Amino acid sequence: MEVLFLQVFVSFILVLGSVLLFMFSTRQRDAEHADRLSLLPMEDDDPTRATEKKL
Repeated sequence: MEVLFLQVFVSFILVLGSVLLFMFSTRQRDAEHADRLSLLPMEDDDPTRATEKKL
């Protein structure tokens, strides 16, 4: 019976820790920054090459 209480306690600590880390990550907006970076359009580094392609 003591093992069951220990297992419930450890599981509760793990769930509490994951919820706290999730809240910290949402406040830091880590995921939003990654989404913004992945959605940026790809552009050429050399502006002269971009104008040559349009002609």
